Amino acid sequence: MTVDEKQLDQLRQTLQADDYRLDVDLAGERADVRIVAGPDACEECLVPKPLMQQMLAPVLGVDPASIDLTYPVDGH
Repeated sequence: MTVDEKQLDQLRQTLQADDYRLDVDLAGERADVRIVAGPDACEECLVPKPLMQQMLAPVLGVDPASIDLTYPVDGH
């Protein structure tokens, strides 16, 4: 698994512009990704989860199905 740090940073900056934080934990061939909303986050600004997984897969170097993705609306 090879992470494209430059693309990951760009994705983080893009989400940050809408008041989201992107947390990534890698373990083996899996990625645990959590998107956390700030107080000014726009709920409608996030793409559907399957699309986000497709976007993250090449950046994280894993298969989209190997990404466990948590959105703010999933509850904590």
